[in-house]
Amino acid sequence: MERNDEVLWIAYREGDETAFSTLLRRYKNPLFGYLMRMVKNRAVAEDLFQETFLRVHRKAHTFREGARFKGWLYTLATRICIDHLRRTKIRPALLQAEEEMPERVDTKPDPLEQTAQSELRTMVQDSIATLPPKQRAVLVLAYYEGYTYLEVAQMMNCSLSSVKTHMSRALKKLSVLLPEGARS
Repeated sequence: MERNDEVLWIAYREGDETAFSTLLRRYKNPLFGYLMRMVKNRAVAEDLFQETFLRVHRKAHTFREGARFKGWLYTLATRICIDHLRRTKIRPALLQAEEEMPERVDTKPDPLEQTAQSELRTMVQDSIATLPPKQRAVLVLAYYEGYTYLEVAQMMNCSLSSVKTHMSRALKKLSVLLPEGARS
């Protein structure tokens, strides 16, 4: 039977090293995907992923009993990512290869449609890259990662109204940057 995250975390804090490895494997793809959406650079995302799990290890004592491990993990990752974006002031580069970002659709359109979709995806990703770090984090966590606004607020350690404000500002900016057909 597979143990849930919180049980694994407690086991790790009690000395079970395999529990940490299990959590690392469990979150490798989803957390790495989130970081890729935030920074658009594989090497940087890998560094941020490693920094996140290093901080998970170092800050084990700050995990509140009864809290969700996933929320705590994404909170740490978001803070690390925002700090990185502020520190470097680097805007993510263009999407380098289609396989770096997971596709949301499994159907294969015709080549002309595929080219148009690829151009649109690049345009959207480039527009998201221009957003300030907090707006970008809210948008990626809520839209791409599927968290509720309340969960995002908890992860970012801010109020629900602050999350709504960041999302509203992000969407408003994107509506200016993107052509009419790309907004839906």
